[in-house]
This record gives sequence, C-alpha cells and structure tokens, in this order.
Amino acid sequence: MIDEIPLRAWLAVAIAVATAAVVLVLSRDGQAALAALAGGAALVVIIATIPEDAADEAAEPDAPVPDLSTAAMVEAIADPVLVLRGGRVALANVAARKLLGDHIVGEDARVAIRHPGAAEHLSEGATQPVDLVGIGTLDQRWEMRAAPIGADARLVQLVDRTGQHAAEKMRVDFVANASHELRTPLASILGYVETLADEAGDDPGIRKRFLGIVFDEARRMERLVEDLMSLSRIEAEKFRELRAAVDLADLTREACDALATTHGDRGGDIQLDIADALPAVIGDPVQLSQLVHNLIGNAMKYGRAATPVEVTLWAHAQNVCLRVADHGEGIPPEHLPRLTERFYRVDPGRSRSVGGTGLGLAIVKHIVERHRGRLDIASTVGVGTRVTITLPAAPGALS
Repeated sequence: MIDEIPLRAWLAVAIAVATAAVVLVLSRDGQAALAALAGGAALVVIIATIPEDAADEAAEPDAPVPDLSTAAMVEAIADPVLVLRGGRVALANVAARKLLGDHIVGEDARVAIRHPGAAEHLSEGATQPVDLVGIGTLDQRWEMRAAPIGADARLVQLVDRTGQHAAEKMRVDFVANASHELRTPLASILGYVETLADEAGDDPGIRKRFLGIVFDEARRMERLVEDLMSLSRIEAEKFRELRAAVDLADLTREACDALATTHGDRGGDIQLDIADALPAVIGDPVQLSQLVHNLIGNAMKYGRAATPVEVTLWAHAQNVCLRVADHGEGIPPEHLPRLTERFYRVDPGRSRSVGGTGLGLAIVKHIVERHRGRLDIASTVGVGTRVTITLPAAPGALS
C-alpha cells in the first residue's frame, strides 16, 4: 500500500513536517505549528489523488495542433488573396481561384489578374491600395492591396467594393435628382413672379392665371419636400422595433374616405372589398396609413377616368394581404423592376402633370421592408396595374 503512494506525496509530507517544526521553533506556538501541519496534510491528500499522467495530458492535449502554415491562413481569408514569389503566383485561395481561374497558380501575377492598373501597380512595387474595375464582371469594382511578406514575396488582397460603390452612386444620384426636382418648380415660380412684377401683373386675367400656376408649383414643391422628409424618417426608423397592433382594415377605410374627396370625380370609382374578421398586423400606423394612401392615390391618378379602383383586403396563411388594382394604360415589362427606384418614372411628363413626385413607390417599398413584408407589382399594357402588399399578421391573431 505504501508503495502505491507517489514519490511527490512523500516529498509533500516531508515539507509539511519541516514547515511545522520551523513554525514551532520560531513562534513557540503549538497551535500555529499544528495549523501548518494540517495544511501540509491537506496538500498531501490533494497531490496523492492526482493521477501521475495528468501533467502529461495537460502538456500534450489530444486536440490536433492547428495548421499555421501560410497556405492554411490564406485559405481561411474570405477575400481573394494571392501570395507572389518572384512576381509569380505561388499561392491562391479558393476565392482568388474562383474569381481569376484555377490556372493562375504559377503564372506571372500581371497575367493572372489581367488588368492594366493591377499590372502597373505590381510592376512598380507600390503598397498603397488601387481601384480596379471589370475583374470578374464588367460592373464589379475591387480594391487591390499589396504588401511585402518576405525578401521576395508579396501578399495581394482583392476587396470587393461593388456594393459600396453602388450605394455611393445611389446617394449621388439621389441628391442630383432631388436638386433637379426642386429646381424645376422653383424656376417656374421665380419666372412667373418676375412676370407678375412687370406690367403683365396689371391684367386681372393674366394675374389670376399666373398666380394659379405659381400656387400649383409651390404645392408641387411642398409635396416633394414632404416625400423626401418622409423617406428620410422611414430609413432612420428602419431598425426600430415595431410593437403596435394595427387594424389595416380601419386604416384602409379611412384612406378611401379621405381620397374620395381629394381626387375630383375619381372618388366614386373606389371599390372596397374587406374580408371579415381580418387579423391585426404589428407595425407603425402612420407609415402603414401612408402606404395605403400612396397605393390608392397612384391607382386613382394613373387609372382611366370612370374605371374602378379596386381595393381588396384578405387574410392568407399567416399574412394579411392588400391589393390595389387600376384599369389604366399599364406598364411595359421592362419598367417593372425599376418602379421602386427613387424618382424613376415610366412617363415623366405624365407623372408630373398628375402631381407625382417619383417617390411614392420608393416610400412604399421602404415601409414594406421595415414591416418584413413583400411587395409585388404586376401590370398588363392596355389593361392596368395590380400592386399587392403582404404583411405578417400579429402573433396569435390567426390562431
């Protein structure tokens, strides 16, 4: 039995006894010596219960040692990465081979990347990033970065900037379009006011007609500014949690009542069909009301006079669906994918003549996205257009 006690335990016993003896001699305190001896005894028990191979197991874990080679690290990077030695491609990860081709390993880097800007950049040994357009597809944009990693080796990384460029272009286009849309009515207002300030303003008939035009252009500017502010608010709130239970049926009835009195004779063309016991949706009541107003208002503007504007609400699966259909000229298929772009118009002249700002469907799209819904637009030339919104019903509303 004694043989089974590890040598390190006997060592601990000796140290504990020696410690207790030293404490007794120095302090002349028997209790302190006993306390030291008790602590040593506890240490002996702990050491004796530890398997001898535990230290070896800690030093040599069963888990495999990670592969820290250059090839493994390059493969772990999501962006296309090349390792060059002597100007040739020594290593290329999966993303790089997918973008440039499997044949690039071993090739001259300037041939492998096949871009004049990249060839010049690599030849000069520059380290600052350079923008490349057209690698992969014609509209893709990349930022190439190169850095030395040894005496004759360089690491080249290609970062996809296509999405960032598209977002920046969208921002620039938006500012340019908004400026143009605001400048047009402003120029008209200034022109007519200057004319009224001259002798033409003395004629009551001319003055009345010109003031009417100025008023219409000012209202057009007002609508545009309101839509721009609305779009900005929707984008700013897109990550804010939606909590209110909204009765879409009530919102739709209110919108139809309001629009019936603001679109002349078209108010009587609205045909409302709401299913019974329609469940609520979780959302922003102000934004959903704006969505309904925009859809029905568009149908009234672009549908033919004296033709129905059909507004239908129903429940399907775990969703609430709203469909607004007009009987107008319809929209050619090539225009449908771009209808929700800001300021996109199928017929700019007609859109402006009926008071459109070019932002109505863009606002609808952003509201639907914030409410985790779906927007579908279908149109047949000569027949009309149908816009369908699908929104998730409130949890438990259909149970």
